[in-house]
Amino acid sequence: MSQTLIRQEMPKKTDRLQIPGIGEWYADLLRIDATINERSEPQQASSLLCSKLQEREPRIRERVKYLADKRGITFEEMWNDILTGKFEKLTPEEFAELKQLEQADS
Repeated sequence: MSQTLIRQEMPKKTDRLQIPGIGEWYADLLRIDATINERSEPQQASSLLCSKLQEREPRIRERVKYLADKRGITFEEMWNDILTGKFEKLTPEEFAELKQLEQADS
């Protein structure tokens, strides 16, 4: 009987998220939370971050929709612009120009 082993590769060093120190109080809470959940501190921190992002997803999507509407583009275009690093803040002048173009098209 042969067993197939699935080898999990470690993420590339450049793929790892690095965050600044969280302070003594939070570091202690993380250590305790990780211990009682039988996880390493990095595993528990990752789990907590993912959980918080899931909780905030509807609000994040609302904000992306707002930014897309402000620019007159689709949600998907805005989402992809953010993911690909093409997102740039609009200056008040650029926003005014967009509004003028919208009014001219109406």
